[in-house]
Amino acid sequence: MITIGISGRIGAGKSTVARRFAERGARVIDADALAHEVLEEPEAKERIVARFGAEVLTADGRVDRGALAARVFGPTPAHAAALADLEAVVHPRVHDRIEQALTAARQAEQRSGGAIALVVLDVPLLERAGWLAACDHVVVVECEDGVRRQRLAERGVSPGQQAAREAAWEASRPGRSPRGSQPAGAKNMVVVDTSGDLSYTLAQVDRIVDALAGA
Repeated sequence: MITIGISGRIGAGKSTVARRFAERGARVIDADALAHEVLEEPEAKERIVARFGAEVLTADGRVDRGALAARVFGPTPAHAAALADLEAVVHPRVHDRIEQALTAARQAEQRSGGAIALVVLDVPLLERAGWLAACDHVVVVECEDGVRRQRLAERGVSPGQQAAREAAWEASRPGRSPRGSQPAGAKNMVVVDTSGDLSYTLAQVDRIVDALAGA
């Protein structure tokens, strides 16, 4: 099994890159999707409400991710403490689900009769979450700041929220590479530039898949 980690700043295009890997036959483990599942677990939801209040729930009792983000992403120490409290609830549960997905991928590879499985870890904070060492290759998704911020604005992320999430991302990387978004110590690292149009991005991912298939 070949495991590929995806790393990059918010809005860089990690999800687009992950989708292309999936289209090329890779099994993508999406930490954001797993986090959404965790937020609906009764025990996790109970702890979140106990910490942040019922105001972070929608009328039908689901966790309002926008309201929750407003509580945990910001410039103050209170925001940082709130983010740490949320991560204490969500991250261990997401970690367990990723472990289960990796185990399932290994078992599927064994049942396939020897065909090598390509597994992609789409984890927002790959280094902080402790998954860097599990990756055989790391794809660093980079995008010009102006393009990236415009994409975030189109998604409704305010400049303040962008700055807060950037700060959280930077704080998650104590051993950061001097080249910025590239994780320090990553092995077999390749950069995908998403600053251009979609076809430009997809072609880069295709070259990575083709190279691994021929390895």
